[in-house]
Amino acid sequence: MPNIVVLVKQVPDTWSERKLSDDDFTLDRESADAVLDEINENAVEAALKLKEEHGGNVTVATIGPERAVEALRKALSMGADDAVILSDDALAGSDAVQTAWALSTVIDAIGDVDVIITGNASTDGGTGTVPAVLGVYRGLPVLTHMRSVAIDGSTVTGERETEDGVHQLKANLPAIVSVTEKANEPRFASFKGIMAAKKKPVRELTLADVAAEAEQVGLENAATSVTAATPKPPKSAGERINDEGDAGVKLAEFLKSQKFI
Repeated sequence: MPNIVVLVKQVPDTWSERKLSDDDFTLDRESADAVLDEINENAVEAALKLKEEHGGNVTVATIGPERAVEALRKALSMGADDAVILSDDALAGSDAVQTAWALSTVIDAIGDVDVIITGNASTDGGTGTVPAVLGVYRGLPVLTHMRSVAIDGSTVTGERETEDGVHQLKANLPAIVSVTEKANEPRFASFKGIMAAKKKPVRELTLADVAAEAEQVGLENAATSVTAATPKPPKSAGERINDEGDAGVKLAEFLKSQKFI
């Protein structure tokens, strides 16, 4: 029976206006509604399906401010068993490398883990590098951008879909797997699940509880940083094509000018 950890993240809602802070260009997380990242719902669903087939335990883990517990509760309401959060002011502004390191220390605190499942990329940062960097830190095989995941004995298998086709991947456990939105259709949390989630345990950690130190994380110690940002330009009026018998030609010319064709 596998012990599965799903790494999740609370992000600003894509339907809200996302802003960067004026001083350090980090994401202003207070300016928008916060939600469990959609791709993480696919990761949780993949873990729950593995549990339904093989048994075991599903733990959801995150790093972030205290309000990130809300994202954990959403995952718990879907059916995860328990949760862990690493929350510390020193973590603010951490880049992808530091985030992977902090997550690795959280996994150490959890204990023996057979499968670590993530989304392929978050909607706020979008680097898509955390699973691979985490694999380096933990010395584990990493199966990325998977559209399916299965466990067969001591191995994990699945399909990765790229522009070049579909590839069959296989690795020995323990391993790290990142999934795309094609992996499954996340289940909706039932009322029973939402009520049960309120009673499920959430373990709260700080840097003092794990093998990470303030000098290893945070904006001041990050290897990468944003030095400038340009606001998204306002939407402009579209171009209207009057059909005088040649609308198809004009449309094709427009698409060609915009390099769509």
